[in-house]
Amino acid sequence: MRIARKDVESGEGLGRHQWVVERTIAWLYGYRRIAVRYERKPTPYCAFLVLAMALTCFKRLTKATT
Repeated sequence: MRIARKDVESGEGLGRHQWVVERTIAWLYGYRRIAVRYERKPTPYCAFLVLAMALTCFKRLTKATT
């Protein structure tokens, strides 16, 4: 599936932003607590989601600076 952005008439920008979202979701599913939801309530799940996002950003930043 290809998603068109507003004000883009040709096929030059199709699918580019979808790939970014799919890549980010794949990074988050690398964490077991996110891939398999063990918690019944949404609060601990959201906390683990934020922690996974922070760890992913930290890893990307440290990799970029070294």
